[in-house]
Amino acid sequence: MARRSPDISQLPLNALRAFEAAARHLSFTKAGLELRVTQGAVSQQVRILEDNLRVKLFRRLTRGLALTGEGEALLPVVSDAFGHINQVLERFENGRLREMLTIGVVGTFASGWLLPRIASFNRSHPQIDIRIFGNNNRVDLAGEGLDYAIRFGDGAWHGTHAERLLDALFTPMCAPALAKRLRSPLDLHQQVLLRSYRPGEWAQWFEAAKCKQPRMTGPTFDSSVALAHAAAQGAGVALLPIPLFVDDLSRKRLVRPYDTRVSLGSYWLTSLKSKRVSPAMQAFRDWLLAESNRSRRSQPAGP
Repeated sequence: MARRSPDISQLPLNALRAFEAAARHLSFTKAGLELRVTQGAVSQQVRILEDNLRVKLFRRLTRGLALTGEGEALLPVVSDAFGHINQVLERFENGRLREMLTIGVVGTFASGWLLPRIASFNRSHPQIDIRIFGNNNRVDLAGEGLDYAIRFGDGAWHGTHAERLLDALFTPMCAPALAKRLRSPLDLHQQVLLRSYRPGEWAQWFEAAKCKQPRMTGPTFDSSVALAHAAAQGAGVALLPIPLFVDDLSRKRLVRPYDTRVSLGSYWLTSLKSKRVSPAMQAFRDWLLAESNRSRRSQPAGP
């Protein structure tokens, strides 16, 4: 007659906890100190678990313990299970469960717009814990376990729901000292033009300015944040999205020498169409759309 496998519903929780602690420490005494019980109590609980499983989990040595093959197989499973339980229990606070929200954000939007405002969301939604991961506009919502991704483009991403947050009107920006030498777009022909990894942006701006584009030889950067930093240090002229550098403009770290602007895309809040919208997701969406509407209304018009 075949022997039946142990029924997990019959395994005592205290025995599993005693085994996990003893296996980590390889000591019943240290496990007892951690669990605030005696060494004998830990040993007894482990023996109960071994009897239920009908296997030996430890080899009792003269000094300490050693895991058997069965113990080595069981330890990572039990440790992982208790880890998940602890993570959930830590989210209970004042009689309610804290919600988790995971967001991927293109770096320029994060540093230039979202992070200066996120404290207001935290104040109004203290029960929601936000995890923010930066990206370079390359994101896998499902693979990375994201609730939302904020990214730049035209809003057309397969399988996603996209809501427009901000239109990215781009214009040249540079250090104040350099701006004094710029009178017309033709003056840019004598300057270093800093470029992003997205090709053709300067070409679109020069077309909007009705000026021939010079030969492009400036350095290329993988983010607008790096572009702006280089421009502020006097390394050249960068083509940057106005809404995300309002603070730099107001503090005169950067200057807009020309009024010509060109639309190269927008920033979007995206989520998988197949994903159920949680209360935390809904709260963040409502707050974000309200903030973006407020930001559009207050956006400066001229250089």
